[in-house]
Amino acid sequence: MDVQERDFIQHLFGKHISHGQVRYLRCAHLDVYERNRKGATFIDAVSGRQFFDCFSSAGCFNVGRGNEVVMDVLKNALDSHDTGSHLVLSEHKVNFASRLASLCPGDLNRVVLCASGADACAGAIKLAKGATGRNDVITMNKAYHGHEGYSLSANGKDYYKELFLPLMPGFHIVDFNDLEAVRRLASKDIAAIVLEPIQGEGGIHVATGDYMKGLRQICDEHGIMLIFDEVQTGFGRTGTLWAMEHYGMTPDIMFTAKSISGGLYPNGAVVYREIEPLVRYVEANPLFHTSHGGGTDLGCIVSSAVLDYIVENRLWENAATVGKRFKEGLEQIARENEDCVKEVRGLGLMIGIEYKYEFIGALMADCLAKQGVWAVYSGNAPQVMRFQIPITASQEEVDELLRRIRAAVRVMRWYLILLLPLAKVPPIRMILDNLHVQIVAFNLVRDIEELILRFIPKK
Repeated sequence: MDVQERDFIQHLFGKHISHGQVRYLRCAHLDVYERNRKGATFIDAVSGRQFFDCFSSAGCFNVGRGNEVVMDVLKNALDSHDTGSHLVLSEHKVNFASRLASLCPGDLNRVVLCASGADACAGAIKLAKGATGRNDVITMNKAYHGHEGYSLSANGKDYYKELFLPLMPGFHIVDFNDLEAVRRLASKDIAAIVLEPIQGEGGIHVATGDYMKGLRQICDEHGIMLIFDEVQTGFGRTGTLWAMEHYGMTPDIMFTAKSISGGLYPNGAVVYREIEPLVRYVEANPLFHTSHGGGTDLGCIVSSAVLDYIVENRLWENAATVGKRFKEGLEQIARENEDCVKEVRGLGLMIGIEYKYEFIGALMADCLAKQGVWAVYSGNAPQVMRFQIPITASQEEVDELLRRIRAAVRVMRWYLILLLPLAKVPPIRMILDNLHVQIVAFNLVRDIEELILRFIPKK
């Protein structure tokens, strides 16, 4: 793809989908066109440069980009299958549900098939409300659970919600890891407490052991359903098959999606414990949550293959080993840049770097892209750069990735010579942190860069 073709595609994208999205990606050199998607990397069709995928579409590519084993399963399935009817029984639905249940801790062994993470979040909340007969739900500040219905109401950032008020009633937002805030709200009116064991969009915040233990006790005392969102944290991402295993505990309801698709065919699921109020409610209301796009025959065939691949290759162990090496490398980089880096945190290959100022997130995304690293900052915490490379990545790939990150930091330091002193002035810092200002400024720089390149003779 040449530059003219790219510009024409971006023009059409802006015309028919979103000009704002083009400008948002272009300003940080993230307007890449993926080709040769393989493992932890892909090739940009315009520049021919290899990129490390450190976003993984928010965790969709745990088994790697273009996983040949899973792709072959889908190709073979297409010879004799379609989506199937969502109301018809099928051995593929049973195979996936039973395999998924067999891999879940404790008595999490009943499955509701869904279409996506947002759909699964809604199903989990509906199940808790229906089983308890209660209405209110406690969710976390900076949480991200999706963009529709109950999932949107459960989000912990006003940015996603303010255009659509009023939302579903009865949602109470408290700070993550603040057990006393939960305890103050806990009552017989609360149907569920919903949280991610590690907040993804919120900035890679890890729940503490005492917090999780306390939540379990509060739920048991008040008959509240404890719901874990393992959409991003599940299937080996954090160094165990499920993030909940780090805490040695089982929620009443868990929902998941994203990586169960293998990055090929979307699917999702709610898994709940075999306890009386939940089982009784579903048996009495089997169609309380249905989906035409979730639990399809093709989706379940692919998802079963993904589960088999993860287990056979024990990918969670690779995530733990390689993740330790990656995190230690990032921590060393942080120690060398204490004036602008606040903290490195995460588990397995779900890692975040928090900077001291929000604008550094956007600046670092641009510097990383120029080094062949596709990474984005957290939507609910712009000062946090997320690194969620596919968990199939090797130690050699992580070492190369760390080399590129170091190179990006060296470039960023030149910008910070001017920007860090300015950031200490509150009014100027507000301007620097403003997303709209960043988009305008970075797009202007991009325009200048491309203008200069036009006058450089091609070799």
